[in-house]
Amino acid sequence: MKFQNTLEFARQLDAQDPLNKYQSEFIFPKVNDKKVIYFTGNSLGLQPKRTKTYVDEVMNDWANLAVEGHFYSDKPWWDYHERFAEPLSKIVGALPTEVTVMNTLTVNLHLLMVSFYQPTPTRYKIICEEKAFPSDQYMFQSQVDFHSRAVGFDKQEALVEIKRREGEHNIRLEDVLAKIEEVGDELALVLIGGVNYYTGQVFDMKTITAAGHKVGAFVGWDLAHAAGNVKLELHDWNVDFAAWCSYKYMNSGPGNASGCFIHEKHHNNSQLPRFAGWWGHNKERRFKMEPNFDPVHGADGWQISNLPILSLAPYLASVDMFAEVGMDALLEKRDLITAYLEFVLHEIDSEVDSTFEIITPSDPEERASQLSVFLHGEGRSLFEYLMKNGVITDWREPNVIRLAPVPLYTSFEDMFEFGQILKKGILGK
Repeated sequence: MKFQNTLEFARQLDAQDPLNKYQSEFIFPKVNDKKVIYFTGNSLGLQPKRTKTYVDEVMNDWANLAVEGHFYSDKPWWDYHERFAEPLSKIVGALPTEVTVMNTLTVNLHLLMVSFYQPTPTRYKIICEEKAFPSDQYMFQSQVDFHSRAVGFDKQEALVEIKRREGEHNIRLEDVLAKIEEVGDELALVLIGGVNYYTGQVFDMKTITAAGHKVGAFVGWDLAHAAGNVKLELHDWNVDFAAWCSYKYMNSGPGNASGCFIHEKHHNNSQLPRFAGWWGHNKERRFKMEPNFDPVHGADGWQISNLPILSLAPYLASVDMFAEVGMDALLEKRDLITAYLEFVLHEIDSEVDSTFEIITPSDPEERASQLSVFLHGEGRSLFEYLMKNGVITDWREPNVIRLAPVPLYTSFEDMFEFGQILKKGILGK
């Protein structure tokens, strides 16, 4: 498709967009009494209007039924989480028994590492990405510190970071594969973010997973920026485990519950350690208060505590919307609107005395709903101008703005209008 940087062309694309109607399903902040252009769904998604109905339902059941809401509400609380299995499995490419919801993202990654990071004096190394999200870095450091005391390996050598080549912004697949082969028999775990939060690079999860397994390591993925954003086939890729947050592309609200994937090949492995709690116990016998743990079959057997229903209600509202739309339709619009945003950025760059460097890969197979733009010659004042003029975006040091054109609630007209505001912000310096 040959793009044009005009309002008329952008509106034509919106008129042809089958997902354009979903904008009206969301609540937008306003700046200067005008709906914002919202580019930060990669940090916190907008609130779907239907969310209030789901939350009010729980509040009313709590008011009218109290404790009996566990069993007699329209959506009984004791099995509320089971409603996620089918829609989530389609979002991440899993069997329904392989997914569950519980806790928050980093908590779940720690719990999953109980099962999938089992270091020995000779096989103890973890491969991760350079400049992973800080929470992952802290998690790795604390896990290594904890295990090194008991197992006796050198913790200074345990973390192996895949680095970017000099002068490059993204990590090359061949460098990941070479490092996995190099570490070889010493490698216990590969755990990488499926989408790098800073650059928006999408990793080849299928190929990396196969490479990790080839040398005898477990392979897991932090899908914080991938779930609801990229095509995932976790079951078919033979991924051992994964976890993701729900408040970015899945719009469940700040700090909300995390989703987990555990491949079915591990479900019956009684030798695999896990931290247990009563909500992971045999569902049919849970209220008998038995002393010995008998896990639920499937990913639900990794649950520990009963679920925070008031938190799950917004998440359920969101996954129901995803079920309506379907991932294929989301991904089709994602690719088109991201490409149009890229075009607009290049057009504006050619019209002003400035240089934008898009550090997200240009290959659509290696990116999703994010373009990270290095604003050479510009400073934070440009970011502040955008914010004051109704463009909600994200600033990252030293000079990068992250733009996430989420397909459920951004429009092609938004992309055009953003370009015009950006141009004014630069020329008005």
